[in-house]
Amino acid sequence: MSSLILLRGSQAAKQQSGALGVLCFKANYSSESPRPLKTVNLAALKRGTGGRSSFNGTVATVFGATGFVGRYVCNRLGKMGAQMILPYRGDHSEAIRLKVTGDLGQVLFHFYHLEDEHSIREAVKYSNVVINLVGREFETKNFSYNDVHVEGARRLARICREQGVDRFIHLSALNASPNPKGHILPEGSAFLKSKFYGECAVREEFPNATIIRPSDIYGQEDRFLRYYAHVWRRQLRFLPLWHKGERTVKQPVFVSDVAQAIVNIIKDPETAGQIYQAVGPKRYLLSDLVDWFFYLMRKDEKWWGYRRYDMRFDPTFMIKAKLTQAICPGGNVGELHPQRVERECVTDVVEDGVCTLEDLGVQLTTMEQQVPWELRPYRAALYYDAELGEFETPPDPRVLDAKTERKLFA
Repeated sequence: MSSLILLRGSQAAKQQSGALGVLCFKANYSSESPRPLKTVNLAALKRGTGGRSSFNGTVATVFGATGFVGRYVCNRLGKMGAQMILPYRGDHSEAIRLKVTGDLGQVLFHFYHLEDEHSIREAVKYSNVVINLVGREFETKNFSYNDVHVEGARRLARICREQGVDRFIHLSALNASPNPKGHILPEGSAFLKSKFYGECAVREEFPNATIIRPSDIYGQEDRFLRYYAHVWRRQLRFLPLWHKGERTVKQPVFVSDVAQAIVNIIKDPETAGQIYQAVGPKRYLLSDLVDWFFYLMRKDEKWWGYRRYDMRFDPTFMIKAKLTQAICPGGNVGELHPQRVERECVTDVVEDGVCTLEDLGVQLTTMEQQVPWELRPYRAALYYDAELGEFETPPDPRVLDAKTERKLFA
């Protein structure tokens, strides 16, 4: 079609004489700079009736889009008709698969570095929403927890304020504290400590930022279910847990619920400056959860030989965790490292008076609905064609209410 238009334009120009012919050709292919818009109000540029082929007026820059949560957030943003600018670093293959989350022209990529302010400004200067999902589970020689969670978050928030961004959404962590209690590590979790100071830095630079504090997030390619399912987390067929997992309470949240919460925050201007705790609908003992995981993977006590024991009496496990971090500093095997082990010992505390995802209108997904599907690839004898009813369906894990929890830890 473009060739046909060019041909017809050229023929029409030849049939004219003088300046008229030049104007005729220039009408089809002008070399002038683009004309400025009459308005910068993005609401005036809305197109379509909704969905991936429309534009709803939201231009969102998603830092950390190539991560676990980022992929779900980009999918939700594309579904609502938002235009996305996705900064990335390293090889583009991690980011290019996100192109299908939106229609043609809706997903744009921009190379950046967390310490390069110019590249950050270029990534946010056209956006009215910026989402910070950048985080590290473990430290590397290039980036410490402070570099990523505190100084990196501060830099993003400051530049967004200077560039006039309307909304800034920051993903923190549940249980973030300036002085976390130590379990395996005497000084406590450096991850949770850096997340707390990251929140403070964001508040200083962008007072109206919306902060989300998620608990352990599970889903496709997560670092919660697959952490316990990985062979390196076990000691042969024995699983070490702090106090056998009987003194730790967890309230995991499904990743799609977190992504939906971020979309709902963007839609509601009243959420500016608020804090939301992203937790699941039910609370469980870690011991009950892990037992359930292994039964779902057909790795029970009778047939497979699964056992759970107290890691305090097994110094070789922490030696393995430290050696794994030392030998594989850029990507620990099975996500096993001392900071991760320390975080799994921390009980999820939901503060009274702080909003949760239900206040954003999110319909929460229960673990009983989703986890059996997520752990299906990790079954023992995966390719064995079992007969109907040959394997017992494991009972759901025990759910703790407030009264039972107080009684357990009295």
